[in-house]
Amino acid sequence: MAIDQATVRKIASLARIAISDAEAAAMEGELNGILGWVEQLGEVDVSGVEPMTAVIPNTLRLRDDVVDADPLTGGNRRDDILANAPAAMHGFFGVPKVIE
Repeated sequence: MAIDQATVRKIASLARIAISDAEAAAMEGELNGILGWVEQLGEVDVSGVEPMTAVIPNTLRLRDDVVDADPLTGGNRRDDILANAPAAMHGFFGVPKVIE
């Protein structure tokens, strides 16, 4: 795909950038070069390459999902917490309906 000066002017207009004729000519060459690099990337064979999200393998450090036995900060205090709520329904905080 080749970029011409009309396309450069359209892109500049959409980006709200004022460019001169000389700048449009320079941008035409630069944008065509960038698109050439992108086309080269499309030609690379990546069939045996696994997708990755980082350069080094990252694993999450997990902890055991246990309830704390401390009576002040531990779990199993739902009824005590819901006693302070303005509204409670079926063991959960009651909130007003927002979406019809």
